[in-house]
Amino acid sequence: MKFNTLNKGDLTLSAISFGAWAIGGWMWGGADKKDALDALAAAMDYDITTIDTAPVYGFGLSEELVGKAIKGKRDKLQILTKYGLRWDGTAKGAYYFDTKSNSGQALKIYKYSSKESIIQECEQSLQRLGTDYIDLYQMHWTDETTPVSESMEAMQRLHEQGKIRYAGVCNFNLDELKDAMNHFPVAAIQNPYSMLRRSMDQDILPFCRENGIGVLAYSPLQRGILTGKIKAGHQFGEGDSRPNTPYYKEPNFSNILAFIEKVLTPIAKQHEASVGQVAINWSIQQPGMTTALVGARNRSQVIQNAESVRFMLSNSEIETINNALDDLKMEKV
Repeated sequence: MKFNTLNKGDLTLSAISFGAWAIGGWMWGGADKKDALDALAAAMDYDITTIDTAPVYGFGLSEELVGKAIKGKRDKLQILTKYGLRWDGTAKGAYYFDTKSNSGQALKIYKYSSKESIIQECEQSLQRLGTDYIDLYQMHWTDETTPVSESMEAMQRLHEQGKIRYAGVCNFNLDELKDAMNHFPVAAIQNPYSMLRRSMDQDILPFCRENGIGVLAYSPLQRGILTGKIKAGHQFGEGDSRPNTPYYKEPNFSNILAFIEKVLTPIAKQHEASVGQVAINWSIQQPGMTTALVGARNRSQVIQNAESVRFMLSNSEIETINNALDDLKMEKV
């Protein structure tokens, strides 16, 4: 495994992180707890030391599973979690959307990042994770009803109490990131980034490179489509939200599959690798990228992800991929 250190401190992250959204089951058609624990164990076996989760991933389930998996190994790992999405009937903040729990219970999600709420959420996360500190505590989404200064005040208090080591933000645009930085040091930003979703190239990645801010890319496989395993006619499980995303809708879906077959598959064969491994390798080689968060639901998926670093794409291969991406026709992304 390769490792990168955030420039603003001594927090070292594995270049590939375990993204723990899928093991929570929510919006992924459910999850198997035994498979999830096996996946987490495999991640640690393969030196994937960074685990990223959130309370909303399975409404506490993902954090609880991570907590079980890291017992006795906490000091060797970097545990990242989040705050700011409430589903417990608080009905404060900005209404986000309606959803259902894994058991089918109707829930309303609110974006809420008041100081009081954050401190409460942190205590709940620490309990579920079975730890007394969080390495990187991240605002999951902006809450337009709460000034970011108030949210960062909570970060200051939690840092002083030793409950968090560093503060981060997720799904922020550049102006929002700069605003947060005015109130408390921001060590990293976590945003979506993949071959198919490169908007961070325009401003956030250059800014973070210049200012020593870590960049965490989530969904580098674009929710599975860049694994090369999903073909036309694929049957998704009940509750799986992927068919409703633009990448799985026509004509995008067919165009992406053609790009995979024409461009990624030949490169993968050259490296005796999978298409997904090429996509992950491409992500972690982007200038300024600290880590790619890759989800896995079982042990074999983790091993495939970890082996994405056993080779490095050449500059010419990356150029070939980038040129093809520039020509890829995508609608409503």
